Amino acid sequence: MSRWRKALIAGSVSLAASGAFVATSSIPSQAESSLVINYHCTGGIAGTGVDLEARMTPQVTQGTMNVRWDMSYESTQRFGSPGFFPKGSSLDLEGVVDISGAWVGQLRPRGGKEQEQLVPGDYLDLPEGLTDSAQLTRTGTIRFKPGALAIRFTPAEGEVMVNNNSDEIDYAGAWTHEYTAPTYDDYLNDVQKVTGLDATARLEFIGTKVAYISRREQNLGAIEVKIDGAPITSGLVYPGKDRNGDDMTGTETQEELWESVQLGYGPHTVEIRNTENKGAYLDAFRVTTGDVPEPPQHNQATCALQGNPGAIDVTVPGGTTSPTDDPTDDPDPTDDPNDPDPNDPDPGNPGNPDPGNNGVGDGDGLTNVVVIPQASGTTSSTPKSTGPTATKYYKAPQVAKTPSGGVETGVAPDGERHPYGLMAGGMALVMGTAGGGLLMRRRRAEHAGGAHS
Repeated sequence: MSRWRKALIAGSVSLAASGAFVATSSIPSQAESSLVINYHCTGGIAGTGVDLEARMTPQVTQGTMNVRWDMSYESTQRFGSPGFFPKGSSLDLEGVVDISGAWVGQLRPRGGKEQEQLVPGDYLDLPEGLTDSAQLTRTGTIRFKPGALAIRFTPAEGEVMVNNNSDEIDYAGAWTHEYTAPTYDDYLNDVQKVTGLDATARLEFIGTKVAYISRREQNLGAIEVKIDGAPITSGLVYPGKDRNGDDMTGTETQEELWESVQLGYGPHTVEIRNTENKGAYLDAFRVTTGDVPEPPQHNQATCALQGNPGAIDVTVPGGTTSPTDDPTDDPDPTDDPNDPDPNDPDPGNPGNPDPGNNGVGDGDGLTNVVVIPQASGTTSSTPKSTGPTATKYYKAPQVAKTPSGGVETGVAPDGERHPYGLMAGGMALVMGTAGGGLLMRRRRAEHAGGAHS
């Protein structure tokens, strides 16, 4: 291979390497920016207090803006079940994001989580995330500022058996616990038994109906039942008699001795009392919850925003905006400088987007996301967006990437800066390599000529 060809190949490799470096260094970041929001919730299912953290991430894609909140508990305190409920209860969260700028209004990110079967005090699982979206029909800067958070618990419809050995039942008197299998088929193979006069068993529950489940057996005394502190209409039930009112001669297990009328959904109490110096049993209480179409008010928690978390600004360019446009290009001579902005569907009413403009963000323009910390001088806690104001640039439409670890911060390279210096260096490298090859060839030729003279 000739020396000239070798020099040419070397120069081409240098040019390709320098061009690859320039292209790589000019790719904008595609990371998203998030804002951490803290809430302190009290009352209802929150008890004395539960701390929550929401990580808000706005996403702007072709023709759509979306807000996602990733939810988590901040401490060991959790929302707790207020009662006995079958599988299917729901914990629902709804946040508020105030939108201003090129799009004015509110987004309400929502999310729910279905729960397993619950007993009082069981921890409730949070939904993984809350989301809401809206059509984006105009360009400009949009500010996303988080606001209120609502917590609602909706119980599942169905029934739950509360066994006699539950910690939720309060006993007074000389009750004893007995395992009864395999002789008797009591619920969960056990019962609570007492022979003393005035021995009581009391259960607090939330629901719409309750039943007393126990044995029918000979020589059992009459039992007084109270619901919410008041005796039932008949006053007494008689587990020593069968359904026809005749004295029992054997034993029947898991009998429904009494069931309440339909109650309003909410907290109630049921109590049984032995009225004679005869034996009495408690096998279980059956708690029923009817259809509850709306989340009960007394279960709701109140959540207060902690401090000023700041806001996130998203600047959405027009569909023809491109960071590669040459700023020295002459404008189109047909453009009238007096014409209004073609990206503004209604110059006289910036708060009224044009539903026909669906090309927002569909070009190669950079979408600019800026995390705005809280205003200085406030008495609230420091926001967890951390560090200086964070600016992120990424192509629209976005590629949804949720960064692991902390919130993305720092300042990205300026979007309008062109790599002229790098390009000039690459070209100088090419010319130097090619020139060196030619000079070497000429010196070799002169040396060869001198040897033959």
